[in-house]
Amino acid sequence: MKQYNVGVIGATGMVGQRFITLLENHPWFNLVALAASARSAGKTYEEAVGSRWLMKTPMPESVKKMVVLDAAKVEEVAAKVDFVFCAVNMKKDEIKALEEAYAKAECPVVSNNSAHRFTPDVPMVVPEINADHIDIIPAQRKRLGTKRGFVAVKSNCSLQSYVPALHPLRKYGISDVLVCTYQAISGAGKTFETFPDILDNVIPYIGGEEEKSEQEPLKLWGRIEGDKIVSAESPRFTAQCLRVPVSDGHMGAVFVRFENKPSKEEILQAWKEFHGPAQDLELPSAPKQFLHYFEENDRPQPKLDRMLENGMAVSIGRLREDNQYDYKFVCLSHNTLRGAAGGAVLLAELLAAKGYFD
Repeated sequence: MKQYNVGVIGATGMVGQRFITLLENHPWFNLVALAASARSAGKTYEEAVGSRWLMKTPMPESVKKMVVLDAAKVEEVAAKVDFVFCAVNMKKDEIKALEEAYAKAECPVVSNNSAHRFTPDVPMVVPEINADHIDIIPAQRKRLGTKRGFVAVKSNCSLQSYVPALHPLRKYGISDVLVCTYQAISGAGKTFETFPDILDNVIPYIGGEEEKSEQEPLKLWGRIEGDKIVSAESPRFTAQCLRVPVSDGHMGAVFVRFENKPSKEEILQAWKEFHGPAQDLELPSAPKQFLHYFEENDRPQPKLDRMLENGMAVSIGRLREDNQYDYKFVCLSHNTLRGAAGGAVLLAELLAAKGYFD
């Protein structure tokens, strides 16, 4: 695979920092540009971040002396890279405008942000689930008037725990899903030091999260019609989302009803055998086994299982029949790896493998 020069926009935030750690030794992507707000621009990355480095591993030496660019100076950043990852903390309409500006500067954008998730011609992709949605990119380029530029996004972090577990069961006709998510504080860009309110506490509200949890799976399972992606009409989702005192790892408690109820053995077999284009293409960040089922009654647990396959696999446990739905189970994914920066890097690998950055 050829090498691509890449940049990170929003490089000083938690997800931006995670991108930097993932790109440090990436076999395909060379990190050559870091961009952030005007207040960080002109400083070295080490100066700009200072004591706000939130990763458990040290800041890579390769980025410490890199001078942070102003993300608003689109042409300057775009000239240095083949594409960018975007993880900015701005208002939704500002993010939309910024990402489209990069695309129109012929700089593809792989975004961690939610702003473009429901733009009809922007693919929102989990590479194991709906890799074919990248086929909408030519239609988006036509709308934008670009040759190379486009925007592609990853889905919401909490979806990465339960949608992959549901996906191989769709052949049994999923009709209804109830999910309660228990979401780590890093999903809010927080640590225990910066979020004392969460200690000895659970907060039963995360703004906008329940709507995303109910609507985004239907776009993932949608289809391309002409110049837009049309969301699936079923199954019906209902969600409650809670913030819990866990550093990393989003958990979902899932209840599911089928039109053609499978046996427990059929579900376990479907999970064990499931693989997608990310595995078939042997993308560098892809887990070898995407879905892992634990037989133990007390697994998965964030502390024990979030780093499974470098944080890119999904853990499932406690599959059992339910007296109102057909089955219930729990699942877990690492929210800043599979759910955020890692998922975006995997999407970029898919796009690279399919020639969309050339």
